Amino acid sequence: MRFTEKRGKRCTLLENDVEVLKMGRCKRFRLLNRLLGIGREQHGLSLYIELSSWYEGMVPFPCFKCKDKMIQYPYVTGTSVIGIKYKDGVLLAADMGGSYGSTIRYKSVERLKSVGKHSLLGASGEISDFQEILQYLDELILYDNMWDDGNSLGPKEVHNYLTRVMYNRRNKFNPLWNSLVLGGVKNGQKYLGTVSMIGVHYEDNHVATGFGNHLAKPIIRDEWREDLSYEEGVKLLEKCMRVLLYRDRSAVNKLQIAKITEEGVTISQPYSLKTFWSFSAFENPSAGAVGSW
Repeated sequence: MRFTEKRGKRCTLLENDVEVLKMGRCKRFRLLNRLLGIGREQHGLSLYIELSSWYEGMVPFPCFKCKDKMIQYPYVTGTSVIGIKYKDGVLLAADMGGSYGSTIRYKSVERLKSVGKHSLLGASGEISDFQEILQYLDELILYDNMWDDGNSLGPKEVHNYLTRVMYNRRNKFNPLWNSLVLGGVKNGQKYLGTVSMIGVHYEDNHVATGFGNHLAKPIIRDEWREDLSYEEGVKLLEKCMRVLLYRDRSAVNKLQIAKITEEGVTISQPYSLKTFWSFSAFENPSAGAVGSW
């Protein structure tokens, strides 16, 4: 393996291209570490700086002119997020599990984040895509603050922005694998909306993603009312999260509840719910099922 002559600001590796492309990500980085030393010793400081910048930018190997790989399926995912309006603002709830396939690999993944002064975001789906969305929103909020005109983006504007981002990525056949819940309060107006990975979006008094759409929404429809107090809203969300814990294999008994009002965002410390596992259906789930194990 050798370095060829520079072409502009790039340097190309010609030999053993196929073998390197077959390497895993970790092996590529180990190889690049060796090349950093070779570049510094044999090809001068400028080449070493170029390779260092590629390494720090986490670009696996720019010299092979690979196209960006699209995510064909999610890897580490979070499950349901539930949001409701209450008397003073908006409440969101999500557990902290991160599932690698059917294995609950991580149990301290925060999926509720504040966005600017007036918005609160929750996400289910691919965790790395959620982190990318947060980077987009950080840039959006920074750009908005740079105007320094006394105005700031409200939840409706942030929600509209997210719908455009998700729909744009869907049209490129490279979607962000998330379902998002966006809540907020601005000028006394409460806002709660959701957007899916293909850009389907709507606003409502209560929303849910994942299994919450099937298991939590019926409970909320029966018990939600517009004048819920904070304590009643938390109790309702905990009831929904408990049902999801019983029925959703990806749920974990470690959750956060976040609220947003005119005063700002408050995200609770992680805590667990009291559970009861001695229901007869849990003790003998196959009773009455003919031919079951």
